[in-house]
Amino acid sequence: RLFALIFALGVLLHPELVKAQPDTSVRVVRGTVVDAVSLAPIIGVTVTLTRGDATIKGAITTSSGAFTLKGIPLGRYTLRVKSIAHEPYSQENVLVTAGKDVILSIALEERLRATDAIVVSVDRSTDATLTNSDMAIVSARAFNVDDTKRYAGSLGDPSRMAQNFAGVVGANDARNDIVVRGNSPAGMVWQMEGMNIPNPNHFGAFGTQGGPVSILNNNVLAKSDFFTSAFPASYGNGIAGVFDLRTRNGNDEKFEYVAQVGFNGAELGVEGPLWQGASLLVNYRYSTLALFNQIGLSAGTGGAVPNYQDINLRFNTSVGDQGTLTVFAAGGTSDISFFGADIDTAEANFYGDENRNILVDYRTGWAGVRYDHRLDENTLASLTIGASALDNNFGGDSLDWQTKSPYRDQEASFTTTTLSAVGSLRHKLSAATTLVGGFLIDRRSADLLDRTDIGLSTERDNVRVAESDVLTQFYVTARHRLSQELSATVGIHTQQSTLGDDFAVEPRLGLAWYVGNGVSIHGGYGLHSQTQPLYTYYVQTPTQQGPQRTNSSLGFTRAHHAVIGTDWFVEETWRFKLEAYYQSLFDVPVTIRSSSYAAINSGTDFAPDTQDSLINNGTGRNIGLELTAEHSFRDGFFALATVSVFDSKYKGSDGIERNTAYNMNYAANLLVGKEFNLTDRSVFTVSIRLAATGGRLLTPLDVNASQRQTEAVFDESRAFSERQPAYFRADVKLGYRVDFGAATMEFSVDLQNVSNAENVFLQRYNPRTNTIATEFQQGFLPVPTFRLTF
Repeated sequence: RLFALIFALGVLLHPELVKAQPDTSVRVVRGTVVDAVSLAPIIGVTVTLTRGDATIKGAITTSSGAFTLKGIPLGRYTLRVKSIAHEPYSQENVLVTAGKDVILSIALEERLRATDAIVVSVDRSTDATLTNSDMAIVSARAFNVDDTKRYAGSLGDPSRMAQNFAGVVGANDARNDIVVRGNSPAGMVWQMEGMNIPNPNHFGAFGTQGGPVSILNNNVLAKSDFFTSAFPASYGNGIAGVFDLRTRNGNDEKFEYVAQVGFNGAELGVEGPLWQGASLLVNYRYSTLALFNQIGLSAGTGGAVPNYQDINLRFNTSVGDQGTLTVFAAGGTSDISFFGADIDTAEANFYGDENRNILVDYRTGWAGVRYDHRLDENTLASLTIGASALDNNFGGDSLDWQTKSPYRDQEASFTTTTLSAVGSLRHKLSAATTLVGGFLIDRRSADLLDRTDIGLSTERDNVRVAESDVLTQFYVTARHRLSQELSATVGIHTQQSTLGDDFAVEPRLGLAWYVGNGVSIHGGYGLHSQTQPLYTYYVQTPTQQGPQRTNSSLGFTRAHHAVIGTDWFVEETWRFKLEAYYQSLFDVPVTIRSSSYAAINSGTDFAPDTQDSLINNGTGRNIGLELTAEHSFRDGFFALATVSVFDSKYKGSDGIERNTAYNMNYAANLLVGKEFNLTDRSVFTVSIRLAATGGRLLTPLDVNASQRQTEAVFDESRAFSERQPAYFRADVKLGYRVDFGAATMEFSVDLQNVSNAENVFLQRYNPRTNTIATEFQQGFLPVPTFRLTF
């Protein structure tokens, strides 16, 4: 009903949407061409749009680097750019639809020598295989918004889409945490426009980086970078990976609208010009999981109704001839209540517990102002001032398993506010050498309270604090092309935290050699450090003298990253990539007393890790081999196959080497999709995803102790020793797109876990039945999406 309502509203506001239009309906393809380092406009560049061997339109860039191709019929094209002084590029599959103009931002790299022959090259801002960062050499790839719409199982979520990449798996179906090469999801760095941001998910837990539903909106995001190891010197305070997110500019010549209903919400968006050279892009959405419940589809949350809403926006304007001002912001609120009496014990319950009432209220967001200024044709300076905040409130009631009478035994309130300053200076010394330096400063104020066993003799304040801390990062990095075939990057990253009073100096190195015939070899090394989750520093230990903070002196967790690999491009369609890595972790927090605990196994729960009395004496290692075979989207077909074989181990304070919580040993993904043209205006798409990993590792429950204490008691001496059956899941996505004269309508259905495979989620002790119960992950779930652009 909601789908029909939105479409009807669009028709009422724009009746021309459904009027018959001639086959000559056309749109505009336009954009700018700039230098990749300084962002200075490039004048006199030839831009052509082709289909097959035929040239459809052509243009020459103006003094501002702008080009406009008008009167382009609907369909897919190849865009080619040629410049005397810069390397050419060719972008395929430029999709022209009735609903939106195509606006491109193209950054070209200067040729090493003006006399070089024309070589096959592509633009980092648009090519699917290259990152935005020109300093990235190893373990990096681009995240493209179109892939979140195209890949089965992604649900428009960047994190879920990234789980298809080599070396990346999901922690479980209930959340979108990403496990990178055996590391905890808490080891990820999330940035928006270069600024560090908090957990970008609804219902996120304090101290984690994942959640059930993303706040990030793929209608606002632009091409972004994803790193899985040995990332460049401009990134720090992370040991697992980096998601460097960008947002796109709105249309600065005409207003365009989008209405959409899907897993992430029912949303409305608008973009358009405010004045010459200025644009605004805004998207708002509200929860649709409640709608799923209303029509009888389980969202995996039992009888609880998840309420959430979020907004994403970007404002962009030119400032004189040399400057650009950008304002970006996003935020969301979410709340849900699980009442134990309402839990259906016959179904899987990812979040609820029949023996507890759980009430969650979560808010998070960020905003920033960025100014970019070209000091000269070779130098670009950037400064961002921003803020982010997080507010997480939790209430827990224990239920008598016989009477179901509630008793409030837990309360938590976590509020943080961070002020950020980010600056960078990029200078092109020559066509061969680029130098970049910068800083990131985050000042965080925290007001944290976590009380347990309220009213009992064991009542405890796990955390009670109102303090501030500062994390300061500086870096300098350089790229030098020794020849057309050989390039290197070298850099230094430093960081200092007032929490734990630690300081780190981290070298970074990368080397790429183009052998020939589409084959290149690359390698990289980096030392990386990360602060502990904020909660960890303030955990209190009860003593005779009163509560003591026994984690306050913790330093960084550190890791050496080493990577070597090869890329092979076959006829610009197939790409094969093989990469081997080794990561050595040290200074991992473990307990002072002998135990199996290590902090690197935390980060996927809906509550922070409360372990106290920690020291930086633990170690770990991750070693693996990854293979990627990718067919870029061409002639309506795409494919992605990844295989990862890895081993992830750690040692706690007891000195025993064990599997980490994420040591599934292998992961394999296969994605294939095809687009079928039904008519000149309509397209049918199908995408299939198969995913398999080794079984999850669980710490066994001590049945006798659990029965005596009527609560779950785990045998920590056998931590992560029980391997569950292997995980397998198949998703199928079916879609239909039709172009009207002034709008494009899209409908798809994502059939999640189409085979209804039973994959183990966790084990719980149930005091009502006095037994150990195994719960399974998400079963079959169809997720429809409707989208209208006009």
